[in-house]
Amino acid sequence: MDRRSLVRSAGLASVLAAGVAPAVHAQATIRWRLASSFPKSLDTLWGVSETLSKKLSEMSGGKFQLSVHPAGELVPAFGVIDVVQKGSIEVTHTAPYYFTGKDTTFALASGIPFGFNARQMSAWMIQGNGRKLMNEFFATYDMVSFDGGHTGTQMGGWYRKPIKSLADLKGLKIRLGGGLVGEIMSKLGAVPQSIPGGEIYVALEKGTLDAVEWIGPHDDLKLGFYKVAPHYYYPGWWEGDAHGNILVNTKAWGSLPAEYKAMFESACAYASKEALAKYDALNPVALKQLAANRAQIQAFPQSVMDAAFKATMEVYADLDAKNPAWRKIYADMRAFQRDQLLWFRFAESRYDQYMATRKL
Repeated sequence: MDRRSLVRSAGLASVLAAGVAPAVHAQATIRWRLASSFPKSLDTLWGVSETLSKKLSEMSGGKFQLSVHPAGELVPAFGVIDVVQKGSIEVTHTAPYYFTGKDTTFALASGIPFGFNARQMSAWMIQGNGRKLMNEFFATYDMVSFDGGHTGTQMGGWYRKPIKSLADLKGLKIRLGGGLVGEIMSKLGAVPQSIPGGEIYVALEKGTLDAVEWIGPHDDLKLGFYKVAPHYYYPGWWEGDAHGNILVNTKAWGSLPAEYKAMFESACAYASKEALAKYDALNPVALKQLAANRAQIQAFPQSVMDAAFKATMEVYADLDAKNPAWRKIYADMRAFQRDQLLWFRFAESRYDQYMATRKL
């Protein structure tokens, strides 16, 4: 080996020993801020931001620093879109269905009533047209979107009294999350309420609320709803999956070197997969604890599910007629979902149904 070969080999060995790719090693440190729509108490959802920050630092050798801030620390939970659009903060982690007041199309990035489950949402976003179509929409708000975690199918909430028929929803004051479910519940006779997470228990205890929808067993257990409203219903038909999004200001994204973009996308994918794994691992444990605390876990009556489905389809037909952006993406989503339901019927669903009846 000649002298020049030795020098080249030594240089490569030094880079490998440092554990940093040459291009990354040469980059200046980048510091971004992330404003979340979620509080730290929601450890699974808030954890997406923390994992994203940690992985970016690890992959870049500390060169890509992302400071993460819970809801209310930099901006209110529902103010995050505005500050990212303006570029005053580079990144947010949020559920886009919070922002249907701007455009109902936002909801399609998160999940809609009688929409995808978590695996189907991932398939549409990654292998279908989901991410492409949503990013065309988000570009009008100067943002680009990435995977930001999944909750899986949520529960249908806590009720003071049993829901035996559609009549039991009439006049029911229920706290609901974002998206289109409020409009649909209104068609069913309920009275949707929008109350911040920290105020829900007190409102339920005082009787200001008759019912509350939150997320699922792991998160619900912490808030103690079962102490006041013992009837716990499933499934949360309005959230077959709640898909979180990481939204980045378009100009900030464009300024990143290619290798940092690859790191960011990879870190988002890792954090998203971890979030769903946490929910799948933690929810069964919490559900057993809730049952031990005498929560009455019940399925919604078929008549209520059917009425909800009918009302939902009426809302979507109206949106198709008046919102072109919604109509384009919704049509693609439903076409993809039809194929997904066909496949799941033959394999996944049948297998799950059978295993649910076995003693292990």
